[in-house]
Amino acid sequence: MKPIIISLLLALVLVSCNNSTNEVPYQAGIYQGEVKEVLQTSKYTYLLVKEEDNEKWLALPKMEARKGDIYFYNDGYEMNNFKSKELDRTFESVFFIDRIGKTAAEVNEGQVLSGNEPVKAEVRRYELEIPQAENGIRIASLFANKLDFKGKRVIIKGKVTHYNTSIMKKNWIHLQDGTEFTGKYDLTATSDTLTVKVGQVITIEGTVELDQDFGYGYYYEILLSDIKILEE
Repeated sequence: MKPIIISLLLALVLVSCNNSTNEVPYQAGIYQGEVKEVLQTSKYTYLLVKEEDNEKWLALPKMEARKGDIYFYNDGYEMNNFKSKELDRTFESVFFIDRIGKTAAEVNEGQVLSGNEPVKAEVRRYELEIPQAENGIRIASLFANKLDFKGKRVIIKGKVTHYNTSIMKKNWIHLQDGTEFTGKYDLTATSDTLTVKVGQVITIEGTVELDQDFGYGYYYEILLSDIKILEE
């Protein structure tokens, strides 16, 4: 019954929106805005969008966009005082997003609009001191010895720094524990059902997969799949 109700609600909202920026988004985490300004770099497109009475900057893989366009998009990952070297400009706040579309349905399905060389948003490093989990390893050790861990189940404790749901039918979790190896400090993990919150410190167990390429510029040197949360 729930899928039918959701489908009916979606249809009603899409009809009522009629490209108006004053409508309430049909689903939490999906927003609608009108493009007020477009800035292009070699790999990124920056959009200043107006959501009702508020304006905010979005950053996403390079795409064609024009002033006046209406887009739907997901929450994104906010970075404060972000400096774009190409633009020689510091944004007080900018949201790096990975899902955008002309309709809310496209965003819900995980559609990504990108150019010929899409890239992932840069991940901010946090100053953390997360203790190592019992029988676990650190993120730095995983990157340093990735071939030794390939295909194995590992345990890692870290802080959730970014979280996206329902992309390619999976939930995506970014973890950091304060350690790094040659500049690599952010670990991505996936689950079909597991839900978490940004800022939450969790201990997970997952299978190490290497060199995972999902297209759209989403390549992962290391990915933990089929994860579960462990209680300490």
